[in-house]
This record gives sequence, C-alpha cells and structure tokens, in this order.
Amino acid sequence: MNRQAQAALLFLLGATVLHAGLTDLHLRYVKAGLRPLLLLSGAVLVVTAAATVWYEWRGTHRRHEQDQERDREQKREQEDGHGHGHGHGHRESRVAWLLALPVLALILVAPPALGSYSATHTGTALQKPFGFPDLPAGDTLRLGVGEYAARAVHDDGRHLGDRTIRITGFVALDRDGAPQLVRMSLSCCAADAQPVKIALTGEVPPVLRPDAWLEVSGTYTPRRTKDPVNGGPVPYFEVTAAKPVPAPRDPYDEVWNG
Repeated sequence: MNRQAQAALLFLLGATVLHAGLTDLHLRYVKAGLRPLLLLSGAVLVVTAAATVWYEWRGTHRRHEQDQERDREQKREQEDGHGHGHGHGHRESRVAWLLALPVLALILVAPPALGSYSATHTGTALQKPFGFPDLPAGDTLRLGVGEYAARAVHDDGRHLGDRTIRITGFVALDRDGAPQLVRMSLSCCAADAQPVKIALTGEVPPVLRPDAWLEVSGTYTPRRTKDPVNGGPVPYFEVTAAKPVPAPRDPYDEVWNG
C-alpha cells in the first residue's frame, strides 16, 4: 500500500472516530466519560493523515525534479551515442483497500446495545460498593439498577425503607421465565459490559417482551434469589406500577461503587 492509500485510510478512520465521538454512536462502544479521548484520537489520526499527504507530496515533487534531471542526462548521453534505456514499473496491491471495509461498517452499521440474551447468559456482576451515600429527600426516589441492587444486598435496604422507588431497565426472562429488570454496567467499554439484575415481583405486567425498556415503581423487599449462571445474589423489587419507556440515549450504566 502506498503512502497516499495509507493517508486515505488514516483520514477515514479518524473521521469515523470523530463522527462517533460527536454523536451518540460512541455510547454503543465505550462509556460516556471516554468521549474526550475519542475526539482527541480522531483529531490525531486526521492530522497524521494530512501530514502524511504533505510529506508524500514533497517527496514526489523532489523525485519529479530528480527524474527530470536524470532524463536530461540520459538525453545528453544518447546524443553522444553512449546512452542506454531502461524502464521499470510497479503495481500496488488493491487488496489492502479491503482494510477500509471495517471502518465503513462503523459508520453504516451501528451495533445494537447488549440486551437480554447477554444478560441471561452472563452472571450478575453486582459488586460491593465503597460506601452508601445519603439519599436525596422527597416522596419518590429514582435509583439505577446497580445502586438499588447494591443497597438491597450489601446494605440490607437500610436506607431504602418504605420509600417509593423508580427504576428503569430492560426486561430479561430467567431460565424459568421469571421477569427481571437489567442494566449492563461498563467499567470501560462494551467489551467488558456485565449485567446487574433485579428480580421483579408484585404488580408485574402479565406479558413482558425481552429487551423492552420498562420503568417500574415500587418498594424495597428483603427477598432475594440466586443467579442461575454464577450463583450471585439477585434482590427482588416489589412492583406497584410499571410502564414501557423508550430506550435511553445511553443504554449502559457505569459500575456503581457508592
């Protein structure tokens, strides 16, 4: 692959990374906090591509002048009867341009967020947090799946009491068909995403579709079960109301550590 082709691929990759960083596309691959690094990486790739083109142009211009000087010398030798001709050529492999296909795929085909299939085949990744900050006052408490699960399991719901709680997540059905509310938690990127699960009980809708997003309201219950995949603790949530909601802009949660 020649320098022009390398520069074109670098520019295409950099533009793709910038496009992902400037839109919500990056949320399908990495957590939101890594957006500045994505933008910086994309900018570096674009600048590198521009520098490659510049240096290649300068080199080509210099070689062109050298070729002209060599042609003049050969012409003088041929006029003197001592010249000889030679030629050469080369052909760059076009197979290298296939490297552009994965880059184009990033633009044209956005992968879906990990959902119920991954959740039901991966054990819950609930971790013990460093601490339990005080909860805000008010009639209704909005918590993430990870925070509710951590407080229910590792704090025995002491800070939850009988308060009304709202939680949003996607639906998954365990091996017995029991409904769960799940969010995939990220430490860095989608490659390390792991589910945190809450089992639902109470006024649960009779028909639930896996991967559908649901907002549930209810209260803490000390009831627990074990994840059949890894035996991890899965707390229950007593549902008093539930409604379908659109998928959030960022489908992933960061790991909750208090």
